Amino acid sequence: MYIFFFKRILDFLVALIGLILLMPVLLIIMIILIFTNRGKPFFFQQRPGKNEKIFKIIKFKSMNDRKDANGELLHFEQRVTKIGEFVRKYSLDELPQLINVLKGDMSLIGPRPLLVKYLPLYNSFQKRRHEVRPGITGWAQINGRNAISWNEKFNLDIWYVENVSFKTDIKIFFSTIKKVLFKKNINNSKNINMPTFTGDN
Repeated sequence: MYIFFFKRILDFLVALIGLILLMPVLLIIMIILIFTNRGKPFFFQQRPGKNEKIFKIIKFKSMNDRKDANGELLHFEQRVTKIGEFVRKYSLDELPQLINVLKGDMSLIGPRPLLVKYLPLYNSFQKRRHEVRPGITGWAQINGRNAISWNEKFNLDIWYVENVSFKTDIKIFFSTIKKVLFKKNINNSKNINMPTFTGDN
């Protein structure tokens, strides 16, 4: 009953209340990013959601669009701005995803939505991560985040799919807050992304 009904209601209510309470913070970050990113405070990217339905994720833009002499974007470490490093350090870049939660694209808790280009690379086990809505945070995020391997991440994601419950979601929610406050396993300019997923190893 929880996963089919109450989880969505809680997602909507918490996301709505969160957006209202955090609006001053969101506006301040947005205004700063407008100036530092030449009028582009947000980052939009297509991601696969529940049942692999594609949606557009919303994040604060933490990197500029600087390019090399050949017109190619510089490595992400060279494009992270000071404010971008700050919002990543405290996971503030994820806050606009509350809008995705309101729309029903995402849940507060669930497997993180990965890149669309990974879809053809998943095996049948890994594909199961799309049986639920992707989340702003999840079981893998509180158990290693980018410090664990892809196989470990997928195992944690599928464990969550098979064990969704109110109790588990509450545990993940408060563990996430604790990790953000103590900056444990939080992305920074030296360790921003997981290595590119290339399929089964």
